[in-house]
Parts: sequence; structure tokens; C-alpha cells
Amino acid sequence: MTEYQSKVNTTSENYKINRKGMLERVEKLQKLNDRGRERSEKRLKRFRERGQLTPRERLSRLIDPNMPFFTIANLSGYLQDNPDPDKSLPGGNAIVGIGFIKGVRCVIAVNDSGIQAGSLTESTAYRILRGQSIALKQKLPFIHLVESAGANLMQYTVGGFLKGGQFFANLARLSAAGIPVITILHGSSTAGGAYMPGLSDYVIGVKGRGKAFLAGPPLLKAATGEIATDEELGGAEMHATVSGLVEYLANDDAHAISITRNLVSKLGWNDRLKAIPKRTFISPIYDNDELAGIIPIDYRIPYDTREVIARIVDGSELLDFKPNYGISMVCVHASIYGHNCGILSNNGPIDTNGSVKAAQFMQLCDQANIPVIFFQNTTGYLVGKRYEQGGMIKHGSKMLQAATNISVPRITVMIGASYGAGNYGMCGLGLDPDFLITWPNASMGVMGGEQAAKTMGIVMRAAAKYKGTKTNEKAISKQEQQLIKHFDSQSDAFYTSGHMLDDGMIDPRDSRNTLGFLLDTTWEARNRNIKPNSFGIARM
Repeated sequence: MTEYQSKVNTTSENYKINRKGMLERVEKLQKLNDRGRERSEKRLKRFRERGQLTPRERLSRLIDPNMPFFTIANLSGYLQDNPDPDKSLPGGNAIVGIGFIKGVRCVIAVNDSGIQAGSLTESTAYRILRGQSIALKQKLPFIHLVESAGANLMQYTVGGFLKGGQFFANLARLSAAGIPVITILHGSSTAGGAYMPGLSDYVIGVKGRGKAFLAGPPLLKAATGEIATDEELGGAEMHATVSGLVEYLANDDAHAISITRNLVSKLGWNDRLKAIPKRTFISPIYDNDELAGIIPIDYRIPYDTREVIARIVDGSELLDFKPNYGISMVCVHASIYGHNCGILSNNGPIDTNGSVKAAQFMQLCDQANIPVIFFQNTTGYLVGKRYEQGGMIKHGSKMLQAATNISVPRITVMIGASYGAGNYGMCGLGLDPDFLITWPNASMGVMGGEQAAKTMGIVMRAAAKYKGTKTNEKAISKQEQQLIKHFDSQSDAFYTSGHMLDDGMIDPRDSRNTLGFLLDTTWEARNRNIKPNSFGIARM
């Protein structure tokens, strides 16, 4: 491979402008990431009074120290729960991610009872559901640390209730697939949530705190008039000695976590994994910190995405595939932490030649059994008489076919523009990549606000001409401004990430480490033998 020769001038004014804009967005991201912890820790005194660890302390003790943790959907719900950006709570009241327990890669979900008593919100539900689906696809044990007041009845919707069955179906599918499901009852798991431990393979209950019941004392009294205590209805000790729901009874939070770590180590999960090859690699020759200054915040300003790739891949070495054909479509062979992979990126809109080139490259990667990484930076497929007559639809469809149907891991990174069908062809959300992560500067949608406004302006003028009426330019101008605002507000990365349209937002400078982690994850999934059942494990 050839070591890429960077043309970036880190002392230029453009670089400084780019860096300033990116770092402002990264700072915003960091503050949003901290908001959940800050709000939860306001309840620290209450946790201590109850003799409990906080949710983040539980997680810290559960996972292996000094090992990476990939947070799933960190901004989910941002501006959805509250339109005020200063009051909205990104991530809801849960912590979900992929981490290591006794050397075993696991999906871990932690209810944050420091926020709204851990009651289920839309964003919390999404994070847990996405964690379950990743666990199923990537063959990872699913560990759930439960302390939740259940559904938030003040925010009840029938749609939310009906969709709630997805939690239970996913747990059943995980167990049936032979993937361990472990639940720790740190606190309450009530109503429908009681089926979370019921559908788990292993349940650890904390004495005096862990509870699981279909109807708590208030609901029981309202429904039947019967009066009973929490412990009688669903206490951990009762379940460990009478109902049989709890396999392991823990003295406190720390003991429960110790039992869980010991249990994971005894499952022999990594014994089912093909021997991991020794991967040799060298770091990029260019500083990844420079990623903050390479990317213009305005997606309309062009740049060469090879500059991005060179700061992420091993040795900054790129083998450029057909560099002089379909030149706006960049296809390179490279490696990341020793993982050979094919990388597709864009230096602008996609033409017919670029579509054919991309489709061929993806199929070659599939043939070679190497993962494909998509760095999205395109305003879409080119339009116009030349391109329509040149078979843009036909050739663009080839790209869509390949991006959808290749069998190797697909990881998508939104690094810039992502508009129109270009989003699909570059393996956007609709094509269900293994993972999809976003940079803070990304912008995506069916088209940009200005383009939408101009399009509707042309339509309105044509309609007036057809009717023989005078064009109302004032009304058209007003509509154009409204459309620009409407489209651009929804295209912003913080909006799309908050609306749960990705697996999370990262600092661009973390891209190499994140991609290395995800490539390891997908490699393990495809090299681990599991023993499925016809049905999930039934409790005796």
C-alpha cells in the first residue's frame, strides 16, 4: 500500500476556522454526555441512605477496569423529551453500551433510578431495545441492571404499551439463540417489567431491595382490595425461596455485581470463539487531533475525504481503487488495528461511474470477506438529462443492491453531508448497518433547506402560471424561509441523533478507536459458535 501524502496545512486560516467550529460542537457533545450523570448524582444522598451504589458505580464495578466501553445512543431523546436545549435529557434514564466483564464482550443496560425513579421513557426504551438487537446480531451476552418504577403512567400512550412487547420478544429470541441473558434486581421491576427477569436465563436479586411483581401494593389494592407488602409480593428473598424466580441472592449491590462477574466467567463464552489472530499494525503517521480541523462545518465546502481516512487507518496507508474513474467516489483498501477493510467515502455527489465503481468494490470486499466502512459525505446522486440518459437510476440501484446485500460487516460513519438517495447507497439507517455513528458536524435529509425552498418556489410559480394568476412573490419568499428553517433544523446531527437515528455521536478524534472496537465486535460475532434452542430457557 501507499502512504498517503497529506495536503492539509494546519496553519492555514481555513483549518483554524474548521477546527474552531468542530471543537465548539464537540464541547456541546461533551456537556450533553455529562448531563445524565449530573442529574442522577443529585440523588446521591438517597442512594447512600438506602445502602446502595449509584447506577454508574454499579456499572463501574461490573465492567473490567481500563477497558473500552462503547456507549449506545448517547443522545437519544435529545429535544424530544423537552424542546428546551438546556432542560432536555439526552440518553434518558438509562446507560446502555458494550463493555467487558471478565474479558467477555457484553451488552450492558443499566436503569438509572436517580432520574424519575428509572421509569421507562421513550429514549430509555429505544436504548435498551437497540442494545438487545445488537446483542442478538453480534452474539453478545445481555446484562441488565434493573431498578425501575416501570412505565411512566403520566406519559402513557397505548402505542408505547403495545410496542412494549418488543422487550420481551427480544429476550426470548436471545435465549432461544443461545445467548445468555442475566438480570440483576437492584430495585423494583414492576408490572410488565417483571417479565424482564422472568425471561432472563439468570436472575440475581439484592436482599431487601430487589423486587419483581406484576402488581405492586397500590395496584393490587386498587384491583382486588388485597393488602400485601412489597416483600410478600415480590421481594428478592421470597423469589429465591418460594417462587424460584431468583437464582442467586445477594447481600447488597456490590455482592450482586460480584456474583454476576463470577457467573459470566463460568459460562465459557469466549471458549466458543475462534482463536483471535495476532494482528500487527502501526499507528497513522498523521495526528488524529487534526481531524478537528480538516472538516468544514458547512457541508457545501469541498475537501478530500482521503485526508480523513489517512488519520484513521494503520500507517496512513491507502490502496486507492480506480482513483481516476468515478473520481468523486473514493474506494480504498486499508486496515484499522490490523483489520483489513474496504472503505467508501465521497468527495461530493455520486455520478454513474462512481455508482458502478462503488458497487463493484463492495462486491469485491464481500468476496474477500472483509468488512466495509462507509464515510458518508455526499449531497446525493447527480441529476439532469445527461445523468438520467446515462442510466443514473440503473447504476445507482447497483450500488443500493450491493450496500444492502453484502454479507460482511457494514459500519457507517456520518462525517459530513448525507442527502437524498446517496444516504441509502452509502448504507444509511434504512439499510440496517451493523453500526451507525455520527460526527457532530454531520447533516442529513432528503435534501438541503435551500434546495427544498427553491424547488417549492418553482412549483408555486408554475402553478400560478398554469392558473393564469399573478405570482405572489411575497408568499413564496415567506414559504421559502419557513422551508429552509424546517429542513435545516431536522438535518442537524444533534437533531437526528436525538431522534434515535443512529447508534450515537462521537468526537471525530475518537473515530479510530471506536472503529477498531466495532471491528473487533463484528469479527467476534462471525467467529463465535453458539448453541441455539427451539425456545428460550423456561423457568422451572
